[in-house]
Amino acid sequence: MKIALAQINYHIGNFENNEKKVIEAIHKAKNSGADIIVFAELAISGYPPRDFLEFDDFINKCDDSVNRIAKECFGIAAIIGAPTKNPQVKGKNLFNSACFLAEGKVIFKHHKSLLPNYDIFDEYRYFEPNTVFNTIDFKGKRLAITICEDIWNIGDDLLYVGNPMDELYKQNPDLIINIAASPFHYEQAERRRIKLKQNVNKYKLPLFYVNHVGAQTELLFDGGSMVLNSQGQIVDELNYFKEDLRVYDLEDIERPSEISKTKKPSKIALIHDALVMGVKNYFNKLGFSQAILGLSGGIDSALTMVLAAEALGPDNVKGVLLPSQYSSDHSVKDARNLAENLGSPYETISIENAYNSFSQTLNPIFKDLPFDIAEENIQARIRGVYLMALSNKFGYILLNTSNKSEAAVGYGTLYGDMNGGLSVLGDVYKTEVFELAKYINRKKEIIPNNTIIKPPSAELRHDQKDSDSLPEYEILDEILFQYIEQRKGPKELINMGFDENVVKRILKLVNTNEYKRYQTPPILRVSPKAFGMGRRMPIVGRYLA
Repeated sequence: MKIALAQINYHIGNFENNEKKVIEAIHKAKNSGADIIVFAELAISGYPPRDFLEFDDFINKCDDSVNRIAKECFGIAAIIGAPTKNPQVKGKNLFNSACFLAEGKVIFKHHKSLLPNYDIFDEYRYFEPNTVFNTIDFKGKRLAITICEDIWNIGDDLLYVGNPMDELYKQNPDLIINIAASPFHYEQAERRRIKLKQNVNKYKLPLFYVNHVGAQTELLFDGGSMVLNSQGQIVDELNYFKEDLRVYDLEDIERPSEISKTKKPSKIALIHDALVMGVKNYFNKLGFSQAILGLSGGIDSALTMVLAAEALGPDNVKGVLLPSQYSSDHSVKDARNLAENLGSPYETISIENAYNSFSQTLNPIFKDLPFDIAEENIQARIRGVYLMALSNKFGYILLNTSNKSEAAVGYGTLYGDMNGGLSVLGDVYKTEVFELAKYINRKKEIIPNNTIIKPPSAELRHDQKDSDSLPEYEILDEILFQYIEQRKGPKELINMGFDENVVKRILKLVNTNEYKRYQTPPILRVSPKAFGMGRRMPIVGRYLA
């Protein structure tokens, strides 16, 4: 038996586009001699469709699309993910299903049993869990079809009581097929490999795994679909961050000569590729082509501009220099040098006159109070107004340049530098920003070296440095990582050797600035615990505040 894996970049709710790609893949696989082609979880709708699933019209369109695709399945079968209706009165109205298509029709549906309801996932909000387990026979082979989470309840840390594959294994299958929607973070690919190997080692069956690729707003899918033989060896992995289609002979995958020896990319390389794909897909799927951002001469805006230029092309990314009386000459020079290195257009608009006008208007009301954060935020908001004006006038999407360290402690101005249609670096700590900059410059200097080595500064007052308000980023980021990603409390952090006063101050900053993060643009997710849909905290909570 020959099995094709189709790794496709779907577009949520774009049935015509998704259907076209699926049918093209079916024909290509058939021409390559495949007996069956496998697509990803909820491929028909795109993942995650969220509350679109509450619309009857949306579900009917899914049904119609599945039936049209089935009519293309003569001489080849297909497995494809789709939401399907639950005919029972009791329970949720929908199943998350894998539809088996052959002879021009839907001949079998397998429903997902384990519905994740943690971090970014909320599948139990929409779907009824499956309780009936059946394999399907095809061309002399018995297939155990599973859907993403259904093979993850294995190992030492079990989240669910049951294991669907245990039930399917009782029917003596010949292979496991898993269709998935497994979002990217920089540890996820290795976690998937481990889980898949654990399944093969337990059941002694070959496993064919298909994942999504592409970005759906903040969720990024890295692909990495793979085939494992019955010995637990990874025979092949499909491309990361790209569409792919490959055909495998079930007998050939057991031969040692076919074993994949793909070199695993570094964490920073993965983050880089994920962010470029995220920006590109966000623009393409919304129908936009041009970006704009404030170019300060600092490392965050420089990195954002480079990533956007890679995603959209240098001509489609415009940098705007917005110097004030507090901007250093070298920052302005660094910003210009970056734009020229990229070949991207840029403008310079001084905010000094606008700031002076605001100051004159507010001086009688501010009375004799000293210069403080109010005046600093006025500068940031003037810049935000100018950038949004250009966005409105010319149809650019404004890119937010704040990093995760800043977002965590509220080191940013609402309606100022926190503006934007997309946050590119909002899940990247400042120390990782520096690593990414060095990665980009690995072959030649694109980001000016001075931008990388100078002390970070918001330049909202004379001689300002980030370290005036925050611990050094090496310390800050480690505390933030242990608190946000690892969920370590203050006592645990202090026991790890961090200064007690610094720990209490930083955790208070994180929790009291939740209101700011509720108002930020979508953040491209690259870590195991990103701000946004995957981290839900109360604004008015008093814990550690």
